[in-house]
Amino acid sequence: MATKSFKDAYGVLQQHAETLRDQQEPNIDDLLTIVTESVDAYKVCQQRIEAVEKALEKALSDTGIKGAASPIPKDVASTTKKSAPDLPAAGDGDIPV
Repeated sequence: MATKSFKDAYGVLQQHAETLRDQQEPNIDDLLTIVTESVDAYKVCQQRIEAVEKALEKALSDTGIKGAASPIPKDVASTTKKSAPDLPAAGDGDIPV
């Protein structure tokens, strides 16, 4: 898969979630494509989130501010470590990266 931005990959997840929600009947012919594209998009999002977390930790730890080495609360950071994505609801806000 070509490198995508977080925003592009997140848009794919939103689009597929909406498609699946709006179906009256499951469209089995498109399911494999939807799942494959969603997994690829999720991986892009996960990599970008991890890169930003590391960059923030480094930037804040370099400032010497006490307690700044871990800027993201553990309960929030743990939600990015899921083995399978929770597809975002349509209309969820984007996080520009």
